[in-house]
Amino acid sequence: MTTVNVYQQRPTTGAKAEQPLFHAGLDKLVGKGNTNPGVSLRDKNLLGHLTIRGNGHDKAFATGVKKALGLELPGPLGLVIDGERSLQWLGPDEWVLIVPTGTELETEQKLRAALDGQHIAIVNVSGGWSILELSGPNVVDVLKKSTSYDVHPSNFPVCKAVGTVFAKSQLVIRRTGEETWELLVRRSFSDYWWLWLQDASAEYGLGIKG
Repeated sequence: MTTVNVYQQRPTTGAKAEQPLFHAGLDKLVGKGNTNPGVSLRDKNLLGHLTIRGNGHDKAFATGVKKALGLELPGPLGLVIDGERSLQWLGPDEWVLIVPTGTELETEQKLRAALDGQHIAIVNVSGGWSILELSGPNVVDVLKKSTSYDVHPSNFPVCKAVGTVFAKSQLVIRRTGEETWELLVRRSFSDYWWLWLQDASAEYGLGIKG
């Protein structure tokens, strides 16, 4: 049996944790401005992010993941959503699992127990990623301004996720509902995306959701 050092990475002693856009004061902008915005933005607070690597063609691996999470292992460009949890395909042998704040350690332990003896890697990358949710009738218009990837509904159905170039950088676009999309972004780029989205959404009206 391989020994792995798994420990609680999120502070439990009252240490202050802040979103990368905390300085933007988004909480003070909720409900202000345009009363019927074409695009609404929500900064999804401090979720847990785990990357999982393994052999997706191995039935034992897929079965172990489902046993631990209750989620089917998605195939290429696939996304499975269950409330605040989601499992997304990133590559032939890599997935990203997003879970509610504070459940990262328990989730990792369940995965390791269910996949014991298999050749896998599970890494908590929560500190490096953030999610911006976009909703409203004009989100696709903003996405078209920002990426060359075809976001037409016929090519980008609900529960599809794609890593692509976006506004001269890179991120993951996830479609989670008919008018709801998510941008999975690197924490260090959050300011850049916030400024970009303000400009790209200006003509449609941008609202902030809590």
